[in-house]
Amino acid sequence: MTVRTLLLTGGGLVALLVSVAIAVTIGPADISTADVWASVASHLGGGDSTLAPLRDGIVWDLRMPRTLLAAVCGAGLALCGAVMQSLLRNPLADPFVLGVSSGASTGAVAVVVLGVGGGAVSLSAGAFVGALVSFGLVMLLSHSLGASMDRVVLSGVAAMQLFSALTSFTVLTSADAETTKGVLFWLLGSLSGADWGQVLLCAGALALVLVVCLGHATTLDAFAFGEEAAAGLGVNVARARLILLCATALLTAVLVSCAGAIGFVGLVLPHVTRALTGSGHVRLLPITALTGAVFLVWVDTLARTVVDPQEVPVGVVTSLIGVPAFVIVLHRGRRKT
Repeated sequence: MTVRTLLLTGGGLVALLVSVAIAVTIGPADISTADVWASVASHLGGGDSTLAPLRDGIVWDLRMPRTLLAAVCGAGLALCGAVMQSLLRNPLADPFVLGVSSGASTGAVAVVVLGVGGGAVSLSAGAFVGALVSFGLVMLLSHSLGASMDRVVLSGVAAMQLFSALTSFTVLTSADAETTKGVLFWLLGSLSGADWGQVLLCAGALALVLVVCLGHATTLDAFAFGEEAAAGLGVNVARARLILLCATALLTAVLVSCAGAIGFVGLVLPHVTRALTGSGHVRLLPITALTGAVFLVWVDTLARTVVDPQEVPVGVVTSLIGVPAFVIVLHRGRRKT
């Protein structure tokens, strides 16, 4: 690992810690960074908290899990986007290209609107199952079509359109106005219901998939030259492709089930990070994850405070920021060609 990589990684970790500490203090209640550290230290075994129970609850039970979930979701989506762009050799690929988000939306709507599960199944569980069903359909279709990466993408587009249509049909025919508003808020991406269980689940999935992807970093480097070239370099193309597709789909399904579909994070940030680190995936993947984490922490902070006391879905804010950023990336890429 080069000195530059160490500096970027260390700087990213420091930026993430500082961002989390500051973001938790922002909101209607007057919380200082000292209050944040005191609350965290007391809950991690550093002695009794000196904060009032209400202030401690605001930090530990409300703001901290939400901020950490934002960091984990940002890291995971950016990581999956970087892997998918390399694996598909397509700069427009993102974590949702396999139809996972559309399947999650259908699963969530089935639970909330149709009452599937009879109240025993949560929205997150329904979304996770829907995401897995969508990915399974993509794998089935792509295998029947020959399993090239182009066919995987086409199968993902087909699944995306199918589940999007099912979601729209269900909402239009079965939901009342209040339910429709709640479902739409979740579909646009929301971290308002974050809890420690979701943080631990998403963080565990992120850690597992990051290890898997880093283990295949040299394989992803080989994919940059095409599947035939990768096979010539000794890569088991079919096996590596299946592992990476399943890993990214699993992580995306977990993240979407907890936070909804947050767009543009996995599309834009890998390009931004690649400009700093180059295309080597040993450097690119962890730094992309850190960049995504810092980015979504601040975007979520903006989403919950910009029109206070109302809250803007975080996916709306990422799109408003991501579209002009992506235009800049495209313009820079055009100038280089």
